[in-house]
Amino acid sequence: MHEMALAQGILATALDAASSNDAVKIGRIKLLVGEMTNVEPESLKFCFTALAAGTIAEGAELDISITPLVGRCSVCGSEFPVKGYYFICTQCQSSSVEIVSGRELRVEHLEVE
Repeated sequence: MHEMALAQGILATALDAASSNDAVKIGRIKLLVGEMTNVEPESLKFCFTALAAGTIAEGAELDISITPLVGRCSVCGSEFPVKGYYFICTQCQSSSVEIVSGRELRVEHLEVE
């Protein structure tokens, strides 16, 4: 379960940011998670809750936004949603596709006291 390792990283990032800003409580953590990361939001929340116990992040809400997997064709410039990891342009059928979004995994912002 890679969600535990991800939760550890998120908690460390949040605690570092809170410490740098003299915060005493973390209330909410907004995450941007790409579809391609295969993160299970409920598993991530469960792991985070377990790890945050006893820290200033205990009870913090994880607000997770999933970004879709989107590709851009290097031949015709078309952008399209990638379904089933099928990286073929929907307009010209080229396989020269770059990922525009869907691999993100980042803390967007924190709400602290």
